[in-house]
Amino acid sequence: MRRPHKKKDRLVSDLRHDSKKVSKFVNYIMLNGKKSVAIKMVYDAFDIIEKKGGGKAIEIFETALKNVGPEMEVKSRRVGGANYQVPIPVSADRQLALAMRWIIGFARDGKGQNMSKKLADILMESAKGEGSAVKKKEDTHKMAEANKAFAYFAW
Repeated sequence: MRRPHKKKDRLVSDLRHDSKKVSKFVNYIMLNGKKSVAIKMVYDAFDIIEKKGGGKAIEIFETALKNVGPEMEVKSRRVGGANYQVPIPVSADRQLALAMRWIIGFARDGKGQNMSKKLADILMESAKGEGSAVKKKEDTHKMAEANKAFAYFAW
């Protein structure tokens, strides 16, 4: 018997942009339960984007998430003693989660500047379709494409 689906927590929209995605992004950034610090980081990054003349920060954020979220990924499947990398489509929820995780990961890896500045830079790069987060998506797609022959193992 399969276990029941997990109920999703209701997410409260953030105050400034009235967006659930921004609220989720803040939750991903948050460390040690310090939500106010995470909110300040995200809003400062959005302010930096608008100061640099990138346009509306929320639109750049949405575009960046769309550009970084992968459509396909590979999953390891063991068949007859051999492991195969099987390409599978990515659900919309997982696309969003991966995009946020990759953007935050690359922002944390960058050294020297404060987190808001690094976050703003990566969001602007991703919105243009370049940068390390978009490269990660392309690498994931290349791997899925290379293993297309094993697609029949997906069940």
